[in-house]
Amino acid sequence: MLSYAVIESAMYEAMRRAAVTLPPDVEAALRAVLAEETDPLAREHLQVSLENARLAGEGRGLVCGDTGFPLYFVTAGSRTEIEGGFGTLWRAAETATARVTEDSFLRPTMVDPLSRTNPGRNVGPGMPKLELAFRGDGDGLEIVAAPKGGGSEIFGTFYRMLFPADGEAGICKFVLESIQTACYAGKICPPAIVGVGIGGSADLCMRMAKEAAVLRPVGRPHPDPRVAELERKWLQATRRMGIGPMGSRGINAVLGLHIETALTHTAALPVAINAQCLVGRRWVASIAADGTATYRGEMR
Repeated sequence: MLSYAVIESAMYEAMRRAAVTLPPDVEAALRAVLAEETDPLAREHLQVSLENARLAGEGRGLVCGDTGFPLYFVTAGSRTEIEGGFGTLWRAAETATARVTEDSFLRPTMVDPLSRTNPGRNVGPGMPKLELAFRGDGDGLEIVAAPKGGGSEIFGTFYRMLFPADGEAGICKFVLESIQTACYAGKICPPAIVGVGIGGSADLCMRMAKEAAVLRPVGRPHPDPRVAELERKWLQATRRMGIGPMGSRGINAVLGLHIETALTHTAALPVAINAQCLVGRRWVASIAADGTATYRGEMR
């Protein structure tokens, strides 16, 4: 049985590492972009971002000063047992988030939406956000901590209910127009990781878009060849927009474009876009049944 203390500690450590360490796939993608861009300002933006990440890894600050929204994605197996039941996951996430904020690895950016009062710990109604899923017959727990930057969420979120007759052409138009709007003037800190949700209900569509942006390794194609081809075509189309890193001239407004789909109503064609900023922060904690926790930057 996994103890509360072990889970809370793993959540804290995964979020702390996410704030100070660039995931390996994101760093590799940024270096590939740097090798392509020729505009001096575009290259300087990338070089500064990579240098910030290097300094953060040495304990000299954060990968990015905007640590945004504290998100946890938790996956359990069918034989996973937790002290106090699965409801304690939310309590552990609150405690871990408050501690990592107090230790200055997260900025206290979460406020009441109406009064704008700031509790100072990133903890309150709905925050930190935790998504729980069950997969396989294992007995451990996997936690992905993702401090998602505010700019990418505020300026990089779009939703539209299209008509089924709009088809792939209509989806493509909406996606590309949304990306252009989001990347103009560097609003979402491009090159961004763009998630696209197609189908489902409105809330499922938005969730798919966010998880596609946050959880999939940069550039890993969708297992369905038809969807993977759309990812390839739309990513290539973004390279012809003339927008580069942080809104400068260039070809890499988008670092990766990931699509997820779900069945939807016969009369519906919902489409959602959610962007993740260029630093793509996330870190994984895996807890074995004996309580041993290991950490990694790679998504499987």
